[in-house]
Amino acid sequence: MNDSAPDPDTSNTASPAARPHDFDHTHSDVSGGWLRAAVFGAMDGLVTNTSLIAGVGGAGVEAHTVILSGVAGLVAGAFSMALGEYTSVSTSNEQIDAEVRVERRALHRHPEAEEAELVETFTTMGMSERTATAAAAEVHADTERAVNIHITHELGVNPLEKPSPLVAAGSSFVMFSIGAIIPLIPYLLGFESLVAGLAVGGFGLLLAGALAAHFTAQSKIRGALRQLVFGAIAVGATYVVGALIGIGVPG
Repeated sequence: MNDSAPDPDTSNTASPAARPHDFDHTHSDVSGGWLRAAVFGAMDGLVTNTSLIAGVGGAGVEAHTVILSGVAGLVAGAFSMALGEYTSVSTSNEQIDAEVRVERRALHRHPEAEEAELVETFTTMGMSERTATAAAAEVHADTERAVNIHITHELGVNPLEKPSPLVAAGSSFVMFSIGAIIPLIPYLLGFESLVAGLAVGGFGLLLAGALAAHFTAQSKIRGALRQLVFGAIAVGATYVVGALIGIGVPG
């Protein structure tokens, strides 16, 4: 009998660099990058333009005016959202960079105190003091690594994984445009009906809410209905304002 056959329990042992648990679960991007900007852009585009055509249509204007207002709202809103996202993400990244510089100066001036602080952090996480001391010493052997570890634990952000302002701006621009054009679809197809535009906009809100819930592993029905209710409040308020202004303006 050949006793040299590999043990079936160990023959497929993964290499040290492998991650055998990756098949079991993955994590979404929670850094505030493209996903947040895309979801927010789509929601804002839907609510903004559905409300806009409700307000303009409620004033009793012609379909051409509704389309013109909707397209203007789409262009203005898309650029506003993109520029806002770019500025917001850039400012956030710059703030992280500033904190990295502060931490780097602290490590240069007080290396022992910073290392002791990291030991305390590790022991709070559950390490024994001996293990924490050894781990902190190993981390502090590389200054840049020490800076990143301190920032990650103290601020809860990884300075090496900052979101891209361009990606956030681009995703916001595209998704706002898609969301904003949905309530205009009936008008662009020749149906001069405010009811049809609002109905399509409502369907878009349901779909967007369900998709957002999918990304966050929440109830899709609840997410869809929640977004529809929030959108309906904005649409209803804008329609009332438009109707009141339309009544008050001489024909």
